[in-house]
Amino acid sequence: MTGVVLREVVKAFGPVVVIPKLDLTIDEGEFVVIVGPSGCGKSTTLRMIAGLEMVSAGSIHIAGREVTHAAPKARDIAMVFQSYALYPHMNVAGNMSFALRLAGTPKAEIEERVRRAADMLELTPYLDRKPKDLSGGQRQRVAMGRSIVRDAYCFLFDEPLSNLDAKLRATMRTELALLHKRLERTMVYVTHDQIEAMTMADRIVIMEGGLIQQVGSPREVYTAPSNLFVAGFIGSPSMNLLVGELAEQNGALRVRGAGFDLPVPERMRARASAAGSREVVVGLRPEHFAARNGGDGGFAPIRLEVDVAEYIGSSQFLAAQVGEQHVTASVDVGPDAAPLTSGEYFFDSDRLYLFDRNSGQAL
Repeated sequence: MTGVVLREVVKAFGPVVVIPKLDLTIDEGEFVVIVGPSGCGKSTTLRMIAGLEMVSAGSIHIAGREVTHAAPKARDIAMVFQSYALYPHMNVAGNMSFALRLAGTPKAEIEERVRRAADMLELTPYLDRKPKDLSGGQRQRVAMGRSIVRDAYCFLFDEPLSNLDAKLRATMRTELALLHKRLERTMVYVTHDQIEAMTMADRIVIMEGGLIQQVGSPREVYTAPSNLFVAGFIGSPSMNLLVGELAEQNGALRVRGAGFDLPVPERMRARASAAGSREVVVGLRPEHFAARNGGDGGFAPIRLEVDVAEYIGSSQFLAAQVGEQHVTASVDVGPDAAPLTSGEYFFDSDRLYLFDRNSGQAL
């Protein structure tokens, strides 16, 4: 059975169309993360699924049932918001059971559901505490528990970790991934943080300007970005994007620009040769630079004028220039190496990306 389906969904606020037309299918039991910059339409999409925003056109189906105009409570969904929104006068058990008590659920069933959710989220020792006596991570788990006890078909998360510090966000990412495995329910998660998307999702939906730019597994969107936006958005640090031109040399295809001259990988020569324009954008991920030749023939020399070398343990993070274009590079040289300086470095040319300069599409 298909989990959540959006068919030609349009959302407009008066004359302003924020989502022109959106088609998306989320399989039952899948963990899908919708990611993109602020204002891209990701939260609006989630709120339309939840029924908190009505669609201007198109249809929404959940568990094979059309719910386009159904009230939120009739959609069999549970939602976790960015704000914990806990009742301060109630203890953890009271907060988690509140919706069930409103629905008239039998007391014994409420107690069993709360106990099961508390065990799953490691909240059992805190059931009698008030929210003010909990840490930020514990409060967020209570908010999740309040959704879990409803035993909904689909769980929606609207940037639930953005109020937490970096260490706690990393911990909660793991807990959410484990929660998905335990519940085996459909989950749709919205965030602007591509690290959250890469570490938790079965599939990632990347949005910009109200449009879906690419849908795929974390590996797919990282290794095969469909366009310049995805290439620059996915990856930390982000991909270096340099202006260049394709050129033939001794029967081989190369890409050249100010300060670089790199061979085009065999896997993309046919598409690059068939491209209508010789003007391209070259994508170089920071982690594919090296201080020395890898020895397998795939590494090509490239000169970096290093402005800053930052020590980050076994690697050094370089802010540098190639010609007049700024690049970043993460170079593994071991923890005892002296700060790296300007000179010849090597790039794994098999990991090079090419994009049409006019359309922005991958070659």
